[in-house]
Amino acid sequence: MRRGERRGHGGGLGKAALEEQPPQPNGGTPERPPPTGAERDGPGLRRSTESEVYDDGTNTFFWRAHTLTVLFILTCALGYVTLLEETPQDTAYNTKRGIVASILVFLCFGVTQAKDGPFSRPHPAYWRFWLCVSVVYELFLIFILFQTVQDGRQFMKYIDPHLGVPLPERDYGGNCLIYDPGNGTDPFHNIWDKLDGFVPAHFFGWYLKTLMIRDWWMCMIISVMFEFLEYSLEHQLPNFSECWWDHWIMDVILCNGLGIYCGMKTLSWLSLKTYKWQGLWNIPTYKGKMKRIVFQFTPYSWVKFEWKPASSLRRWLAVCGIIFVFLLAELNTFYLKFVLWMPPEHYLVLLRLVFFVNVGGVAMREIYDFMDDPKFHKKLGQQAWLVAAITATEFLIVVKYDPYTLTLSLPFYITQCWILGIILVLTWTAWRFFIRDITLRYKEIRRQKQEHKYEKDKCLSNGDGHSSILDEQNGNKLRERKL
Repeated sequence: MRRGERRGHGGGLGKAALEEQPPQPNGGTPERPPPTGAERDGPGLRRSTESEVYDDGTNTFFWRAHTLTVLFILTCALGYVTLLEETPQDTAYNTKRGIVASILVFLCFGVTQAKDGPFSRPHPAYWRFWLCVSVVYELFLIFILFQTVQDGRQFMKYIDPHLGVPLPERDYGGNCLIYDPGNGTDPFHNIWDKLDGFVPAHFFGWYLKTLMIRDWWMCMIISVMFEFLEYSLEHQLPNFSECWWDHWIMDVILCNGLGIYCGMKTLSWLSLKTYKWQGLWNIPTYKGKMKRIVFQFTPYSWVKFEWKPASSLRRWLAVCGIIFVFLLAELNTFYLKFVLWMPPEHYLVLLRLVFFVNVGGVAMREIYDFMDDPKFHKKLGQQAWLVAAITATEFLIVVKYDPYTLTLSLPFYITQCWILGIILVLTWTAWRFFIRDITLRYKEIRRQKQEHKYEKDKCLSNGDGHSSILDEQNGNKLRERKL
């Protein structure tokens, strides 16, 4: 990491979604990290939610930039391919290898030269790598979007020859009896059938989402809302057809709920942890060195997220937008598999989830900074911008590749429920941020008028036609005019 360069940009640019940028070295004496935007402007919310960090400022070979080294290795590799390796006469193979080589060169450039993101652990080059992967993935999605439906599906064969074939979706509904007396061998076979590899995936997924969002209420709302979306869209995708106990007991309570609970416990530990760092070679014992290596994969410091959606209309709309993008990204996972004919267990599906796990934390921190400190963070962060663009492009691919499925009308009772929910949300928004403010303003004006009338009546009752309070107010007005 180019720590010296990052420190020169100020404290706000050096903080991560899960960590803060190390402070400037000061000859080995510990010091606080550079102040945030809120700290520069004065006491504020962020100051009370940031942990204090002590760092001896060690800047080792591990943290230095290696631009020339990477350039030399890359040039040697390209020179070897050009001068010593015979080019095969297979056009398809050469095309694939050329595309892969182009992507690798771009990744090498991005890892060494791209703008640093907010993360610094385990190494900022790791997060620059995922930023460049985001660009590559978005370009790939744009390419797929501009193909015909048939060509786009057959193009997936170039990635995996087993793709490009329509696959039936598994139906999770069917027999929903928890105890099936008709099955003498195993009456609980319905439960065991649902305990597949997606159960731990749900748990770890929501554990990591909790670390990204850092708010119990938002996580629970997204979890419950997605189950309602599955109920609403099960006529479009058979994969959404699940038993009631699969929705609410296995998903919401056990998998999602347990993941959120463990995530909140981890957040509590991170907020109480002492963040004091030493260089590896400054630690005398081997046990201390091993502990320092393990802690390299933990946050550099901690910032507690306080979303406070009801505090202002801007924050309310931002939180609603975050929830909407989260839900849309979740739906894209299932719809992309459906329109591109990818089985749920395919490695590309897993790679996409790993991708979102790595970029999601950075995006959430950039969004939070943009919301909480708009004076310093004047524009949306680069990773947050790319995540929003990727989510939108994925949805557009689904719309283009299978508009018939998406336009299947919702059942009447489902439509009524969603209309009622939207009306309730809009009504609460209008009351909280418009009607309530107007009412409070009217009450304040009325109270001031009543106080003024009371003071006037009091001075008239004294018979002198004025009071010391009014004299003081008039004197203050005269002084203000003179100033």
